[in-house]
Amino acid sequence: MTLRFDGRVAIVTGAGHGLGRCHALGLAERGARVVVNDLGGARDGTGQSSAAARSVVEEIQAAGGEAIANGANVTRYDEVEAMVAQAMGAWGRVDILVNNAGILRDKTFQKTPLEDFRAVVDVHLWGSVHCTKAVWDIMREQGYGRIVLTTSSSGLYGNFGQSNYGTAKMGVVGLMNTLVLEGKKYGIRANCLAPCAATRMTEGLMPDEAMQLLRPETVTPGLLYLVAEDGPNRTILAAGAGTFARAIITETRGVYLKPDECTPENVAAQWDTITNPDGATEYLDGSGQTFNFLTQAAEALGIRLG
Repeated sequence: MTLRFDGRVAIVTGAGHGLGRCHALGLAERGARVVVNDLGGARDGTGQSSAAARSVVEEIQAAGGEAIANGANVTRYDEVEAMVAQAMGAWGRVDILVNNAGILRDKTFQKTPLEDFRAVVDVHLWGSVHCTKAVWDIMREQGYGRIVLTTSSSGLYGNFGQSNYGTAKMGVVGLMNTLVLEGKKYGIRANCLAPCAATRMTEGLMPDEAMQLLRPETVTPGLLYLVAEDGPNRTILAAGAGTFARAIITETRGVYLKPDECTPENVAAQWDTITNPDGATEYLDGSGQTFNFLTQAAEALGIRLG
């Protein structure tokens, strides 16, 4: 069955170049009406121009689709609210939000000025918060919403020189986890995309042969599935060079230590068992961890819970 987005309205941030542009074109090609948001700044977030967003809109319109350009700075909530109002004024609803806007200011943690750390977190994490907050009530009221937050291997696993970027990218995973719980009864689904693609953000970091394999077009099919009506929920989808994988955060069963055994020495002695991945669990909310801890303690002490 062909995935279509006819009648749906999508907002894609950072859509003037690279992945965002590809996402916007992909949504429009399959029938969505798209707000193409881009501040038009450089890779580090400096500067501003509407040319990139307008160019993508023209591409969409030339192919017979509907789109409007928007230059909101996602770090400014008033501008984000105005962007959402623009979408509502034009089409009366917002069904899909793709939080893609981002900047890079790579340096080792020692050499990163706090203002650079804050700037990256502001765009990636706070930008996602602002955009999601601005559409949340709309999606709740219409009983439908699909939200994607863009995470990264830098957040999930770490990358040298990207402490600011990695912090923000792991932050959006935490945001996604709670949006899933709070949006479920309103028909809102939230997922994360962890892309690996050749864009302005990765320019100069890899050889040309690798950049050719990592075209944004190899990632966007995964994004389109995440925002589909029958797409998943609470998924971290990693995508790059045509490969798609799911990243899963799990927790080992662990070891219970009785009160008289609860010492750092015994934690050290039980370390291999504590970290044994056999039987690790993916919790769907924080209560799962609490239940595991209480169950093990109660069983060891002969206490009946509840």
